[in-house]
Amino acid sequence: MAGRPRSFDRDAALAVAVEQFWRAGYDETSVATLTAAMGVTPPSLYAAFGDKHRLFEEASAAYFQRTCEAVDRAATLATARDAIAQILDDAARAHTESATPPGCLMLTEPRLGAQREALRKRLEDRLEQGVRDGDLPATTDTGRLAVFLVAVLRGMSGCARDGGSAEDVLAIAEVALAALPPRPGSTHGTAPSHHSQEEDRP
Repeated sequence: MAGRPRSFDRDAALAVAVEQFWRAGYDETSVATLTAAMGVTPPSLYAAFGDKHRLFEEASAAYFQRTCEAVDRAATLATARDAIAQILDDAARAHTESATPPGCLMLTEPRLGAQREALRKRLEDRLEQGVRDGDLPATTDTGRLAVFLVAVLRGMSGCARDGGSAEDVLAIAEVALAALPPRPGSTHGTAPSHHSQEEDRP
């Protein structure tokens, strides 16, 4: 295609675009910023991805796919509480990973409401499974609880983007987990595993 260098690595260029949109958001990321970061000319970008909007759609879809993979892995844990604890813990650590921009593209970008709704549905499905399995009370309002958890995840992302440390974001996760209904027959929930590990240290 015209303007594309023979050495053009489409996957690598897409990964760079993901990071640029993640760092600054769609509106603040210009084509000039993208081409400079990707090391390509505007004709190369247009030939490979089309316009900025189509590049954003592909980049955000790739990002969301990785997010879904992590959520789906956590969802296989034995109980709903374990699954949610893992999702919150994974998110807190990802939001504050030094090798990537802080926070979460999907949770922050205004244009990605449909992806956040898909995440909410995944969470609700896992909570409903928890009700069926008996590790959440039958009276649990799984819809409202899923909305709450998405709000918590968005707050964790915002905290990280504002400079919050991993400990700050993990603390939000701990409080959110405590809001889950206890397992029928128990008096309280279980604290996230990362805190129990820290407390065991001398």
